[in-house]
Amino acid sequence: MSERAPDGRRARQAPLGAGDTVLVTGAAGGIGRYVVGACVDAGLRVIATDRVPFADDRAAGCPVGDIRDADFVASCLLGPDGPVAGVAHLAAIPAPGQVSEEETLDQNVLGSFVVLQQAGRHGVRRVVLASSVSAFGLAWADRDLSPRYVPVDEDHPTMAVDCYGLSKVLAEEVAAFSTRRWGLPTVCLRFPFVGTGDRLTGQLARVHEDPGGHRRDLWAWLDTRDAARAVRAGLTEPLSGHHVISVSADDTSALQPTEELLRAHHPDSRLTRRLPAHSAAFDNTRAREILGFRPHHPWRDERPPHTG
Repeated sequence: MSERAPDGRRARQAPLGAGDTVLVTGAAGGIGRYVVGACVDAGLRVIATDRVPFADDRAAGCPVGDIRDADFVASCLLGPDGPVAGVAHLAAIPAPGQVSEEETLDQNVLGSFVVLQQAGRHGVRRVVLASSVSAFGLAWADRDLSPRYVPVDEDHPTMAVDCYGLSKVLAEEVAAFSTRRWGLPTVCLRFPFVGTGDRLTGQLARVHEDPGGHRRDLWAWLDTRDAARAVRAGLTEPLSGHHVISVSADDTSALQPTEELLRAHHPDSRLTRRLPAHSAAFDNTRAREILGFRPHHPWRDERPPHTG
């Protein structure tokens, strides 16, 4: 006998607001710590979980466990003082090569499936999942690939030939399935390189020294504080259904103008609109229109021009 989605799908359209509880998975990670702070600043109550022991005084609880364990996830969603209203699902293997390909798929795909199905069963109102521009298939490919067109938007087909990119594509499919199955609003945020402070400074130095070496990621970047704001917006903005949204800075991490970089490294990619100065090669339209999101933390002295 198949399970039925719980009643009250209309109630699931309500965004999270002050006083609601959000479960943050991967809370001890580089983005997770900032997401905890962004949620607390918005008046949300946070349950922070990770698979390694950690402590965060801003959280109401810090349970430790494996997101592939359905019973553990269910216990987190019950919350110490009532059920969780939203989930920021950040727990994942963050890059290829850290574990085997099989483990990467297990953690990133099965882990997402367990979290989202438990969220559906427990009446969660919103799930935001950290995806990656790697879902487009360029960043970690074992060969040179170029996008069909630039700026790259979310409708661009995946070209993934690496298992990490595949894991992100499949995790997004899990989210879409969960929306269909449970009426659970889901937001998948495709992040590029994310960093701040020394991490960002190091990345910028590498790109400036060898811009060609970063042709596969299209010189995209995002400050960690802005990534956390995007997750918070995914939880708190009014929306319904399933959404895949690219979120990057409005400029590149390179010193050369964007169109010059594209001519040099992706000459066969079709330019669908002008990209003046250092404009981003990823289209941020959905982030602006659906989440009301614009990055606040540029690395240049001046913000890049708005290109529509």
